Amino acid sequence: MAADSEPESEVFEITDFTTASEWERFISKIEEVLNDWKLIGNCLGKPLEKGIFTSGTWEEKSDEISFADFKFSITHHYLVQDSTDKEGKDEVLEDVIPQSMQDLLCMNNDFPPRAHCLVRWYGLREFVVIAPAANHDAVLSESKCNLLLSSVSIALGNTGCQVPLFVQIHHKWRRMYVGECQGHGVRTDFEMVHLRKVPNQYTHLSGLLDIFKSKIGCPLTPLPPVSIAIRFTYVLQDWQQYFWPQQPPDIDALVGGEVGGLEFGKLPFGACEDPISELHLATTWPHLTEGIIVDNDVYSDLDPIQAPHWSVRVRKAENPQCLLGDFVTEFFKICRRKESTDEILGRSTFEEEGREIADITHALSKLTEPAPVPIHKLSVSNMVHTAKKKIRKHRGVEESPLNNDVLNTILLFLFPDAASEKPLDGSSSTDNNNPISGSEDYNLYNQFKSAPSDSLTYKLALCLCMINFYHGGLKGVAHLWQEFVLEMRFRWENNFLIPGLASGPPDLRCCLLHQKLQMLNCCIERKKARDEGRKTNTSDMHPGDAGKAGDQLGPDNLKDVDKEKGEVGKSWDSWSDSEEEFFECLSDTEELKGNGQESAKKGGPKEMTSLKPEGRLYQHGKLTLLHNGEPLYIPVTQEPAPMTEDLLEEQSEVLAKLGTSAEGAHLRARMQSACLLSDMESFKAANPGCFLEDFVRWYSPRDYIEEEVIDEKGNMVLKGELSARMKIPSNMWVEAWETAKPIPARRQRRLFDDTREAEKVLHYLAVQKPADLARHLLPCVIHAAVLKVKEEENLENISSVKKIIKQIITHSSKVLHFPNPEDKKLEEIIHQITNVEAIIARARSLKAKFGTEKCEQEEEKEDLERFVSCLLEQPEVLVVGAGRGHAGKIIHKLFVSAQR
Repeated sequence: MAADSEPESEVFEITDFTTASEWERFISKIEEVLNDWKLIGNCLGKPLEKGIFTSGTWEEKSDEISFADFKFSITHHYLVQDSTDKEGKDEVLEDVIPQSMQDLLCMNNDFPPRAHCLVRWYGLREFVVIAPAANHDAVLSESKCNLLLSSVSIALGNTGCQVPLFVQIHHKWRRMYVGECQGHGVRTDFEMVHLRKVPNQYTHLSGLLDIFKSKIGCPLTPLPPVSIAIRFTYVLQDWQQYFWPQQPPDIDALVGGEVGGLEFGKLPFGACEDPISELHLATTWPHLTEGIIVDNDVYSDLDPIQAPHWSVRVRKAENPQCLLGDFVTEFFKICRRKESTDEILGRSTFEEEGREIADITHALSKLTEPAPVPIHKLSVSNMVHTAKKKIRKHRGVEESPLNNDVLNTILLFLFPDAASEKPLDGSSSTDNNNPISGSEDYNLYNQFKSAPSDSLTYKLALCLCMINFYHGGLKGVAHLWQEFVLEMRFRWENNFLIPGLASGPPDLRCCLLHQKLQMLNCCIERKKARDEGRKTNTSDMHPGDAGKAGDQLGPDNLKDVDKEKGEVGKSWDSWSDSEEEFFECLSDTEELKGNGQESAKKGGPKEMTSLKPEGRLYQHGKLTLLHNGEPLYIPVTQEPAPMTEDLLEEQSEVLAKLGTSAEGAHLRARMQSACLLSDMESFKAANPGCFLEDFVRWYSPRDYIEEEVIDEKGNMVLKGELSARMKIPSNMWVEAWETAKPIPARRQRRLFDDTREAEKVLHYLAVQKPADLARHLLPCVIHAAVLKVKEEENLENISSVKKIIKQIITHSSKVLHFPNPEDKKLEEIIHQITNVEAIIARARSLKAKFGTEKCEQEEEKEDLERFVSCLLEQPEVLVVGAGRGHAGKIIHKLFVSAQR
């Protein structure tokens, strides 16, 4: 007890032998991981089938362990097997050779074409590898290597794990492994040697057998015969007899309509170099017994031509340069440029024009001078050139980034009507190589939000792409765009429709640039119709528009069809005026209201009947006016205003900002009913003495309810009244009806101010930088590239490529449908397209090398084509008939001619 009470300070040092050293901790971590992964005990699976290493799925799981502060990764590689085999065999079998040792002896999978190097060398179905975690770390010293091996040995012994465990030593690229596998009373060591040069005695079978037998150290005197599998691999790198068929495009050639060896509107395709770099032929003798054959330094029975198995693999060139891929990538690069068109082309094109009219007095006197009416000679061939004159005036011809021949060719391609004496009616001319409208390929533009493949926008995208790649790069793009904008202005000022655009309002399924061009066309159409209307002094109807529609639909359902939607549907789309103008339009409503109400009080429709009817389209078939029995006439109405998606967004923002207050809601309703008011005024003008009920019966039949009632005399009569929503006090329709004056459409304020909208579009086009332009047109370029790849694939018919193209289409439609897609996602799409192009180029390269076209017998040709498509998709392909088969003979010829 006395000893216990002594002060502690006298004890100087205590060595605790129970704490674990770093090494012991390392071993216990290995054991822990093996336990976690349940690699304890032996578990026998079924014997390996032939080819399972290639066809089966390999999986791996990893963990990190450390020895002091040095980190190792430990990875378990295993072939996924049916779990059913393992169940029921979980009981530990004593004295059975471990699974991996049995796999070492199995000859079914001696040369797997694609596998981990340890699988290839040892034929194992599962193993664990411990390697330095960092790529640049390596176990170089012998003592460290032995320490690791000891750790592995102890861990295997302690856990009873029968899976082989390897340690990676030396630099990673050397692929040096040492390892161990333990079973009950047996142990296998895996060792490796790296030789710079193979000693002469080990270059043939007899020498290798000697070393093998000495290593076994078997005490039996007559050794049982050794089983052997032999494979020789021959590499062919020299394709001298096959020049690569792809000609790089000739940039100087400019033959009628062909620029750079390429027609405008057609995309280049193919690899610039041979995409197949090597062909590996493996000749295999799978099962031989020692003594059957002789192979020593003097003589050998192993003639590759006689080998029972031939298999071939090809090595693909790393990222071959592909024309289509480069083409799209270069165009995509423009998206990242910041410069404006003026910065790229130097001084602003219109600066000097501004200077000419700088003198204000000169400008005013110009206004008062009687100007001669310009009569244009209708040859449109000078249309296109006016645009160029402006640029040439300020810049020497030799300076311009695009030479004239190229420019003229492009402008004629974009505006085919410029060649003819009379402009076409804006109808698009379709090329033979374009998909037929209505086909799945043609309608890709809906998914990609691009533009139809026969449209001006699509052609413009291809031309800009071509110019960027072959003629003047970014400067060329800026130059062509400037020409294009000038051409648009010229067409607007001279009432020439733009070709290659579908008529009608902007198609919201297309890209915004396409919508803007369609909008400009709508403006030109309206202006043209108005000018023609003035000339012939007829009403401002579109030539034959409404009339045709009426004839087809029949008088009854004409308005029902497009007016059913009532004020919301129709007027929403049509309201295009800005707020100030809207109020300007309503500024005289008081007076209108006064007039309307007074006349109603005085004697109602009688006063109005004295008015002369104006702006009638035709008589409605069945309906008559309720109060005077006159036939009801359908009026000529204004067309609703077309809109592009950015205008629709703007408008919805304005409407949303009005808020939910009563005043805001009222204002919103007034703004949305601009079209309704216009139609009411036209109706009043066409049907003097009409009432709101008459208008509703025609415009929105659902809001006029008719019932059969019995009158005083007992007869069944039809009695009609407005629907409940029309009777709501201070109802928008009633208010609008009271404000509406009888004014025919041609004298009304325009719902769609085509002049202002056209100027807006032209301004929008003029301020686009090349980068914005490239962003707008990239969907069209991707669309074109996908069509090109599809067209080329149809010639080759490669099933795997068909699948990839489908994936590209679904991927692209997801990415391109949103405004401003991420650059990374766009790059992915372009990368996928390049990959497909490379696969098709490889197929062509192999077909040329194996001469599939030269085959005379149909059967042989089919076999060869099947062989070539397998080569593209599989890591290794068996040659049917080995050296004696059709493909074998061709391969033999290839090697012979390369040796020469």
